[in-house]
Amino acid sequence: MSIKHCNMLRTKIFIKKTKKGGILKVVREHYLRDDIFCGSQNCRSCPQEKCSLEEFPQSLSSLVHKNHYIILDTNVVLHQIDILEHESIKNVIMLQTVLEEVRHRSSPVHKRIRDILSNSDKHFYTFVNEFHKDTYVERLPKESANDRNDRAIRVAAAWYKSHLTATDIVLITNDIENRNKARSEGIKSYTVQEYVQSIEKYPELVDKVAQIELERKHAPDADIYDGRRVTYPEHLPLSALQIGIKAGTYYQGTFHASRENYLEANIGIKDQEDMVFVQGHAHMNRAVEGDIVAIEILPTNQWKCPSSMMLEDQTQAPDDEEAANDDLAAGTHSHKLRTGKVIGIIKRNWRQYCGILQSSFRKDSTRHLFVPAERKIPKICIETRQAVQLQGQRLVVSIDSWPLHSRYPQGHFVRKLGEVGDKETECEVLLLEHDVPHSSFSESVLSFLPKVPWSIPEEELKVRSDLRHLDVCSVDPPGCTDIDDALHCRLLENGNFEVGVHIADVTYFIRPGNAMDKEAANRGTTVYLVDRRIDMVPELLSSNLCSLRSDGDRLAFSCIWELSANAQIISVKFMKSIIRSKASLTYAEAQMIIDDPGRQDALAGGLRQLNVLAKQLKKYRKEQGALTLASPEVRFHIDSETHDPIDIHTKNMIDTNSMVEEFMLLANISVAKRIHQEFPRVACLRRHPPPPALNYEPLVKAAASKGFDLDISSGKALADSLETAVIPDNPYFNTMLRIQATRCMMQAVYFCSGTLPESDFMHYGLASPIYTHFTSPIRRYADILVHRLLAAAVGADATYPDLLEMKKLQNICNNINFRHRMGQYAGRASVALHTLLFFRNRVVDEEGYILFVRKNALQVLIPKYGLEGTVWLKSENPECPEFVFNEEEYSQTAGAAQFCLFDPVTVQISIDSSNIQHQKVQLKLVKPEIHGFSVPAVAPSSTPPPGFDTEASQHTIKKQRIE
Repeated sequence: MSIKHCNMLRTKIFIKKTKKGGILKVVREHYLRDDIFCGSQNCRSCPQEKCSLEEFPQSLSSLVHKNHYIILDTNVVLHQIDILEHESIKNVIMLQTVLEEVRHRSSPVHKRIRDILSNSDKHFYTFVNEFHKDTYVERLPKESANDRNDRAIRVAAAWYKSHLTATDIVLITNDIENRNKARSEGIKSYTVQEYVQSIEKYPELVDKVAQIELERKHAPDADIYDGRRVTYPEHLPLSALQIGIKAGTYYQGTFHASRENYLEANIGIKDQEDMVFVQGHAHMNRAVEGDIVAIEILPTNQWKCPSSMMLEDQTQAPDDEEAANDDLAAGTHSHKLRTGKVIGIIKRNWRQYCGILQSSFRKDSTRHLFVPAERKIPKICIETRQAVQLQGQRLVVSIDSWPLHSRYPQGHFVRKLGEVGDKETECEVLLLEHDVPHSSFSESVLSFLPKVPWSIPEEELKVRSDLRHLDVCSVDPPGCTDIDDALHCRLLENGNFEVGVHIADVTYFIRPGNAMDKEAANRGTTVYLVDRRIDMVPELLSSNLCSLRSDGDRLAFSCIWELSANAQIISVKFMKSIIRSKASLTYAEAQMIIDDPGRQDALAGGLRQLNVLAKQLKKYRKEQGALTLASPEVRFHIDSETHDPIDIHTKNMIDTNSMVEEFMLLANISVAKRIHQEFPRVACLRRHPPPPALNYEPLVKAAASKGFDLDISSGKALADSLETAVIPDNPYFNTMLRIQATRCMMQAVYFCSGTLPESDFMHYGLASPIYTHFTSPIRRYADILVHRLLAAAVGADATYPDLLEMKKLQNICNNINFRHRMGQYAGRASVALHTLLFFRNRVVDEEGYILFVRKNALQVLIPKYGLEGTVWLKSENPECPEFVFNEEEYSQTAGAAQFCLFDPVTVQISIDSSNIQHQKVQLKLVKPEIHGFSVPAVAPSSTPPPGFDTEASQHTIKKQRIE
C-alpha cells in the first residue's frame, strides 16, 4: 500500500488479488476538512450556531474539579452503555472513530448510543475526527487497527485540550496501556470504575459498572484457573470452531434451555429435523438461551434421554463451585436422544433481564444472586451496595461475562422497575422480557399521520370501486376497536352468491420507507394483553381512520368471490374500494340476528347465508385434512375502577366465530395464490411445516394409555384419528388429546417464496398448499406487505425496490416471526399475571384433569379457568405413602391411589406466597384422598366469587386452528 499526501486529500492505493487470481488496484480518496467544528458553547474560534456541549459543564467528579468534557474509547461504549444512559453522564464527545467501530461490532449498542445523541438534555456531540485535518491519523507500519484507533482517540483528545483551554478534557478507558499513554501525553485519563466511584452524588452508579472478565491464560487440562477451581471446560477459539464446522466434526446451532429442568437444553441445528439434547452443567458449558453455539456429538454410548424430573436451581450462594458439577441423572426411557456438548460460543444472545434479587445469608456482602423472571436464564451474580433497598423490587440486570471458574454468569445492575407484585410493574416486566416495543410513537412517526378531520380525497373516489351500497358488516369480539375486516353476501340472478371480504386499506396511509412504515415493520404486530393493547400503528389509524367502523365511509381492499350454493368458487376478483359498514357487531350479536326469525332484512339474510356457506367451507377443509386442535383461552372481566380482574372464565365459541374464520381463511388462500402467481420469487407467504415424528411421541403414548392408536402419517390421518378418540364417560378426554396435539406442532412462519421450493409452502395445520395473511393489516405487518404485493398485482399501486428484493423481504419476515412469537408469549404471560391477581385473596376447590405425569409432579388442567398448574408430589409428612412413578405407563401410584393421564382430580387453587418476590399459583390435591398428602376441601361459600356464573360450562375450551 502506498499513501500520497496532497494538502487536504489522502489517497490510499491497495493492491489485492481477485478470486480468479488477477491483480486489482483499488484507489480510495480521503478528503480532510478545516470546517469541522468542536461543538462547544465555550469555543470562540469555531463559527458554529448550534452547540451540543454546554458552556459550563458541571463537574460531579471528585477527581476532576474543573469543568470538563468526556471522551470515551470504543470498549467503554460497548460495555458500559448502561452508565452512559444515566442522568449524571453529560457533555460527552463521541468520536467518529468510536461510533464506526461500535456500529460494526454491536447494532443494539449503536442504536442506544444514537438515541442518547439525539437527546438534547444529555449534551452528547459527535465529532467527525476522521475527516478533520488536525485529528486524522494514518496507520503506521506494523501498527494494529486497534492501536491505530486508540492513537486516533488520544490525538482527538489532545486537539480538544489545546483547542478549549478553559475546559478540561477527560479520556475514559479501561485499557491500562491506553490510559498510561494518554497520561504521558498530558491528557487526564481514568478507568470507568475510577471515574464512576468519584461521582459521590450518585453512589448507585457503581452498581451499573459492567464486570468484564479479562482473558487470562491457563493450561487447557488444568483444573485451577487464577488460583480458583475450574468449573467449566474452556471454549475452543472461533478459528478452531469454524474449521471443525466446515469439516463436519462440529455443528452450529441455537441453544434452547429447558424451562422445566435447568440442567437440560436442546440445540436446534439448521437444516436438521431433530434437535441435539444436552444435559448437565459441563456439557451446557456457559451457553445461555438463544446463543449461537458450536457442539460436538457424543459417542452413542453416552447418549441420554431427558429426565422425568421437574427441577429448579435452589442454590443460594453466588459462587457454589461444587453445585456446578452436581449433574442430574438421566431419565430411563429406552429411546435415547442424540446427545452433544457445547464446545464454543459463536455469538452471544445476551440482553437485559428482568427479575429479583435473591436474599443473601451475609448481610454485609456486596455479591448477590439475581434470579431472572425467565426460567430459561441462569441466575446472575452481581455486585451491589443497594441490596437492602432492592429487596422486594423488580430489577433489570445485564450479563457481562461468564468466567470458567464461576458457577454463574457475572453481570451488573441496570435499573429498578418497581415493587414485586404491583400490577403495572409486572406488566412492564412481561413487555421487557418478551422484547415488545411499547414506547410512545415518536414525533417523526406521528408526523406522517393525516391531518384531522380527514375525509376520503376526491381522487380516491374516482379510482376506487364504490361498494357503499352493499350491506357490509363487521363481526368481532366485544370491545374491539381495531376492526380490520368486514363481510357481505348477496344472492345473484344466476342463483349463485356474491361474497365479499373487505379489509382495511392501511397501506393508503402507511407509505413504504417512511418513519411510520419503519416503526410498523420493527413492531411487526399488535400485542394484546388482558388489560391493554400495544398498537403496531398509531391509534388514529388503528381505532379510527382505518378501522371499519359503522360510522362512515372507509377505504378498503376487497376480495369478492362468486360462490355456488355448495360453496364452490366460480371466480374471484380483488379491488381497492370504498365501503360503508351497516353494523359493527360482536359475535354474540351476529349470532342473535342469525337465530332471530323476526329479522328478515338484507343484513340478517346475508349473515345467515354466510353462516351456511362457512359450514360448507369448513367441511371441505376437514375433508382435506385440516386439523381442529384446542387450547385453553380465558376471558377476564376487569373492575372499571381498580382495573383488577373480578371474573375469569373460558371463552365460549359459537357459530359466528367459525363463520368469520372460514372467510378470512378463504381470503388469505385466494390472495396467496394471486401474489405468488404474479411474484413467484418475492411473495410473502406463511407456511406451517409438519412436525417431526419425535414430536408426536408424548401424544401417541398418551392416546395409547387409553387404548387409542393415533395415525400420525399425515395431517388427515391425524385429524381422523383425533375425531374417533372419544371416551363416552370422559367427555373432556378428546379435548385434552387435542390440547396435547397442539403442543406437538411446529410454529407457523412467514417466508419469502423465493427462498424455498414450492413443495415446502404447505400449511400443515390448514391442509392448504399455499397460504398467507391478508386480513389484518392494522395489527400485522406481514399483511401490509401482502397488500402492497396484491395492489401491484392488480395494478392498483406501484412496486418499490425493497419489496422485490428477496433477501430484504426474508429479513423482514424473520423479524415479523420473532415479534409474532414474542407477542403470543407476552399475551400468555399477561393471562398468567391476571390469574395470579384474581386468586390472590381466594382459595377454591375445582375439578381438573391430569395432562402430564412427571417423576415428581402432576400437571393438571382446570377447564373452568383455562388454568394449568403443577401438583408437586412431595410431602414432609412421614405418614404420606411413597409415590411410585411408572415411566412406561406415565402413571404415579401412592398407596391405593393411582394417577394416570387424563384422570379427573379435585385440586385446591391458592397463591403460594412463601417467597414474596416470586408468588405463584399453587395446586394441592384434594381428591382422590391420600392420607398425609391430600388437603381438606374448602368449605363451600354461600356466594360465588364476584361475577362468576355458577352454571358456567366446564368444557368450553377454544377450538384452535394454526394460522
